[in-house]
Amino acid sequence: MMRTLLKTEFYKLFDQEPDLFFAPGRINLIGEHTDYQEGLVLPAAIPHGIYIAIAPNDSSQVRLHSVDFQEEFAFDLNSFSPKVGHWATYVMGMCSQLMQAGAKLRGFDMAIGGNIPVGAGLSSSAALSVASGLAIASVNDLVPDKKTLARYAQKSEQLFAGLNCGIMDPYASIFGESKSAILLDCRDINHDVIPIELEDYQIILVNSKVKHTLAESAYNDRRASCEESVDVLKTSFPQINTLRDLDPELLPEIESILHPDLYPKAKHVISENARVIQAAHALGKGNLGYFGDLLNQSHKSLSEDYEVSCDELDFLASKAQEMEFVLGSRMMGGGFGGCTINLVKSSETIAFEKEIRASYKDEFGIVPEFIPVELSEGAKALD
Repeated sequence: MMRTLLKTEFYKLFDQEPDLFFAPGRINLIGEHTDYQEGLVLPAAIPHGIYIAIAPNDSSQVRLHSVDFQEEFAFDLNSFSPKVGHWATYVMGMCSQLMQAGAKLRGFDMAIGGNIPVGAGLSSSAALSVASGLAIASVNDLVPDKKTLARYAQKSEQLFAGLNCGIMDPYASIFGESKSAILLDCRDINHDVIPIELEDYQIILVNSKVKHTLAESAYNDRRASCEESVDVLKTSFPQINTLRDLDPELLPEIESILHPDLYPKAKHVISENARVIQAAHALGKGNLGYFGDLLNQSHKSLSEDYEVSCDELDFLASKAQEMEFVLGSRMMGGGFGGCTINLVKSSETIAFEKEIRASYKDEFGIVPEFIPVELSEGAKALD
């Protein structure tokens, strides 16, 4: 078990007993590419995450050890800067955020380990930031509120890791609840808890095992096109601040205003926001069939309108949607690789995995990874 391994490694390295903390990764049930237009998302925490062991030391030094990479890193709290692309950057970023808020940190020793599948798009970086923030705050007798910690984690990734990310990932990691999703409003940063009973169905992620290189540039392009659409549409809808403020019923009029290159992107964001609300209502009422239909609609929109899917994700979603025991399937995350999220009848999971594995390997020569997930609680100190 990770916590036992961490404690053992920590004691061997630093010769003292640590405190333990955990922050989960997240899935996003629906609501893709809506967050940076102040939209709605429906994420949930999962059991996979980042574990941290920590204890203060009597210096200004921070000594880090990664169990997963079997690598050590150290820096001084009086002088440090980002090491972009390195796992230690996320710890440094959280130190920076706490210090900018006025905290006088003391040095500490930290061991880090996790069980989030690599490259699956389950927000391991946000989990690392959140777990680090909780741990560092604790050994310095600080108690930041949950929303503040989520904002620190977001700013840490933006300023130290250079990722222009939204609030969803750290927020879900912090506020997750068992057997529930979080209906998060990315404008006012408030949420409702949506209890979910999946009955005889299960959520299974299928990791495509690919990540195409145009993901980052495409993300920036899509974000820019949304902002350009808002600027154009303000002439006809002066009250809007983002695409979040537009209703799907207005799409015919919007299509007549926007350039053909812009309209499909705006259409996705506007319709996806509506799907999030519909999904929350469907799940709240136990209508899994309608929720599954919304997953399928979301994938079609992400693939055809927003154009952030890829051949591998389209293949996985299409194959799953053809199965009578699958209620819905879509790509999850930023796109161009990563996972699909699938709602599969529990009694048919072996058949689902067997058929997807064989067909995907035949088509692409890749063996996919299957990740069953439960909806779990958020970040916490461990006993």
